[in-house]
Parts: sequence; C-alpha cells; structure tokens
Amino acid sequence: MAELATIARPYAEALFQSVKADLSGAAVWLDELAAIAQDGALQQFASNPNITNAQVYDLIAGVVKAALSEQGKNFLRTVIDNGRLEALPEIAAQFRALKNAQSGLSDAVVYSAFPIDAQALKDVAASLEKRFGRKLNVSVALDAELIGGIRVVVGDEVLDTSVKARLEQMKVALTA
Repeated sequence: MAELATIARPYAEALFQSVKADLSGAAVWLDELAAIAQDGALQQFASNPNITNAQVYDLIAGVVKAALSEQGKNFLRTVIDNGRLEALPEIAAQFRALKNAQSGLSDAVVYSAFPIDAQALKDVAASLEKRFGRKLNVSVALDAELIGGIRVVVGDEVLDTSVKARLEQMKVALTA
C-alpha cells in the first residue's frame, strides 16, 4: 500500500538518523514492535475511542520482550500519539532497508518446501551471494506448494528453482 509507505518513510528516516550509533539494537526492538503492532486484537484495542494513548503504550511496552532504550520508548510514544500504529510494520521494513543500504547488505528470503539445515543454508547463502553479487541477510520460510527446490526473493529479484516453477515451465512449453 503506497499510502502506508508514504506515512512510514519520515518515521523510518528519523529513527535511522537518531539511532545511527546502535542500528542493530534498534532493529531488534523495532522488528518486535512491528510484530506486536500487526496483532488484530491490539489494533482493535488501540482504535477504541475510550482507550487512551498511554494505555496503548503501557500495553505494548508490557508485551515487548526486547529492552526498549529511551529512544525506543520515545519513538513508540510518538507513533502511538500520532495514530500511526498500523504503519509500524512498514516503518520497520523501511528502517531495515536503510540499515541494509548503509551496511551493503540485502535481505533474502529463501522459500523451501522442507526445512533447511544450518550447513545447507550456509552453502545456499554463499551461492546466492555470488549469484546476486552482494552480501545477503538470509532467512527461510516454508512453502509446501513448491513441492521441492527453493524460491529466493532478494528485493525485487526472484530466483525460482522450485519443482512447481519447472512444472509450470513444462506446461507452457507443451501447450505452446
């Protein structure tokens, strides 16, 4: 949604500028806040006109496991006071993109039909870094529809070597 991206950008940029000394630490608590903010019950609670911003803040601060720095607490208060809680996941995504751009990393999601063990993931990550020509922050997501193989998404680039993709290619070739 373009509107959320537009709303989130100034928050992500301001947070990035204010926590340059500890980007990794900020990314940890920001990702956790974003995950909490996606909860439907929390959004419903926060949108209740009888609930104050302080009550919403207290609830989120009580649930978050990561230690919130003073900047983190102020950031959360600002987001809640401005009614931007629903934009928090997009803020986190844009913050991560800014952090990755500064460090020369890219996020890569490896979709697999089956769990990938640590050594295999390390080998896949090394191959992908050669393929994409940059350092990657690799995470794994399971997708049983792939049948086998992997599908890798790095930014807007996709590398699909799954059985499902190959079957689709064969179908197109046979029906053409």
